[in-house]
Amino acid sequence: MTVLMELRRIIINEIHDQQIVMLHEVDGERAFPIVIGLFEALSIDRRIKGVVWPRPMTHDLICNAIDLLGGDLQDIYINELREHTYFAKLRIRKEGEIVEVDCRPSDAIAVAVTAKVPIYVADDVIEEASEEQ
Repeated sequence: MTVLMELRRIIINEIHDQQIVMLHEVDGERAFPIVIGLFEALSIDRRIKGVVWPRPMTHDLICNAIDLLGGDLQDIYINELREHTYFAKLRIRKEGEIVEVDCRPSDAIAVAVTAKVPIYVADDVIEEASEEQ
C-alpha cells in the first residue's frame, strides 16, 4: 500500500555533510526523516523558495529529459528501506505504461518538488522508519 506524503521540513546544516528532510503523512500523523546530501537539500530548499537559476540545474535536466522524451512524471515512490538506506523510483508514464526509474530518495524528492508531483511512500517503509527512530 502506498501513502501520500508531503515534504514538511528541510534542515540544512552547512557544517556537516548530512542534511535532513522530514516527510509527513498527508492524511495522518506519521512522519520520518531522511538524511540527504547538501546539494540535494539546497536544491529542494531553493525550489520551494522559488529561486530561479539562469541555466538548468541537474534536477531541471531530469524533468526536461523526461518531457522531451515523451514521458510524463506521475509521482515519486519511496519503496524500500534496507540496512538504513532508502530506495526510490521516479514513476513516468510513457505511451500508456508506467516506467519506474531507480534513484536516490534525495534526487527523487528534488525532482518531485521541481515537477510539482506527489510523493508516495510504501506503508511498510513508514512503519520500519518509525521503528528505527
